[in-house]
Amino acid sequence: MSAINERRERERAHRHQLIVTAARELAEAEGWEAVTTRRLAERVEYSQPVLYSHFDGKDAIVSAVAVDGFGELAAHLRRARQAAPEPGRALRAVCRAYLDFATARTALYQAMFVLPTDVKFASARTPPPLRAAFGEFVSCFRPDDERRELFAEVTWSAVHGMAVLSDSGRIPLDGQEERLDLLVTRIGGIAAD
Repeated sequence: MSAINERRERERAHRHQLIVTAARELAEAEGWEAVTTRRLAERVEYSQPVLYSHFDGKDAIVSAVAVDGFGELAAHLRRARQAAPEPGRALRAVCRAYLDFATARTALYQAMFVLPTDVKFASARTPPPLRAAFGEFVSCFRPDDERRELFAEVTWSAVHGMAVLSDSGRIPLDGQEERLDLLVTRIGGIAAD
């Protein structure tokens, strides 16, 4: 690849990230309904055709934001797991970190799990950042247990449910620690058997 082509690719990657960052900031400030291609084009000071040269539309932008979010989530979970290396404590730390992430980054969490995207879970097309986030749950279970991915899947599903139900006000936040203790005790206990 020539130096000119390399520079063009860097510039394209920079524009791509600029659009993703602008979408995320706008969603965090005003909600996802405020994120339109027109507003994003204005915000990043590019024309709508330039925006469409990077993304097919809003769903593709949301997908890019989601993939970035999974990278952040994976790093957040990894720090929590490494700070509590004992298996039972690691699982609780990862679950607590997950719930904290969902609460602190509501718009990002919506892009990752609520809004329509083409991000594939449990597939050959699953993006590496999503695999890394899931891997942090898997790492909390014994390496010799053939069901460890199943335990990780059930745990992730449960904490996701807690996050969504708490955010919507359907279950009270004040019971979160008790729910978390029950989940970790039951799933962690089964995994340790």
